[in-house]
Amino acid sequence: MSKKSERRSFIANLSLAFSAALVAPFHSFSHSFKQSFQNMNNNINPILGIKPLGFQWETADPFLFCVHHEDKFPKGNELMGPESSNFKGRHMGDDFIIKDGFRMYHGQTVPGFPGHPHRGFETITVVRKGLVDHADSLGAAGRYGDGDVQWMTAGKGVQHSEMFPLIHQDAENPLELFQIWLNLPKKNKMVSPHFKMLWRESIPNYVHKDSNHKTAKVEVIAGKINKYHAQNPPPDSWAADEKNEVAVWNIKMEAGAEFVLPKASEGINRTLYFYEGISVTIGDVIVNSYNAVTVLPQYDLTIIAGEKEVSILVLQGKPIGEHVMQYGPFVMNTKEEINQAFEDYHQTKFGGWPWPKYDQVHDRNKSRFAKHADGRLEVKG
Repeated sequence: MSKKSERRSFIANLSLAFSAALVAPFHSFSHSFKQSFQNMNNNINPILGIKPLGFQWETADPFLFCVHHEDKFPKGNELMGPESSNFKGRHMGDDFIIKDGFRMYHGQTVPGFPGHPHRGFETITVVRKGLVDHADSLGAAGRYGDGDVQWMTAGKGVQHSEMFPLIHQDAENPLELFQIWLNLPKKNKMVSPHFKMLWRESIPNYVHKDSNHKTAKVEVIAGKINKYHAQNPPPDSWAADEKNEVAVWNIKMEAGAEFVLPKASEGINRTLYFYEGISVTIGDVIVNSYNAVTVLPQYDLTIIAGEKEVSILVLQGKPIGEHVMQYGPFVMNTKEEINQAFEDYHQTKFGGWPWPKYDQVHDRNKSRFAKHADGRLEVKG
């Protein structure tokens, strides 16, 4: 098969992989869960709806969706792929079913997502365990993980790869991350691509102790909570304007801990994703693990952890309120703009691919780093 045919096939598979994403205004998520407000003893029930989570999480405008990757990768081989893995029964190049505890995704040798295009939105990649190797069509590159976050504005178009190198040959290589897609408003769809690293050392952590000295910790990835402000997002992001009240918070609570999530403005979309633990009480309702809870934003929200520690991802923001048209890795406002995105990509490849291979990984011994398109280099231990 020619390289041109392989790339065409890959883009087709990539489009299918993202086909479950909504192709409509994203306030529909809130509407689908909205229940009648319940008035009990003159108190408003803050919960609008509860829904079980799958691999791809539904989100509300201004977010597009969130994917929770959790793979128990084995020891790595000399190519930083899985050691002695049996690939029989896997749909290599499109492997999204867990087998032996992990998936290869679109990777053939190293798991991950070889070079592919994006236009019209942002990716926020929150890595809780493991490492990600980044390379893109602008010549930028990086390795990040174990608490780091990459925030990339695709804007008018960029190709990038996200590979999961299994650098440890003498130990397993577990991976857990969230990739969150945040929409761009029409006026910023065609801005220049940009990425920013939020290194774990610089992400604010709000630590709260309740009256029983139980601890809740909030990683402030975007937005602000109490006196803790996240680092500035990329300049063209919907999150760059504080009036939009965009927040990405990762909350970890000790068993039995109580925490009050402070209110936001009315009209803000707010969803809590309970992804780790057994049970949690949210607004007087007991919620089981791996459920999404949409809530009224204009009320303080009491959260009480169950008998085991819990982890909750919070996504909130003012809706953009524009029509969304998505096909695969392109998110625009009209069908004509989607067609133009494909035409532009086929003509320009969004700058081409300056790397030796589409599943680019960096030297095994490299530490965490980010090389930006302007040549600026950040190196972490």
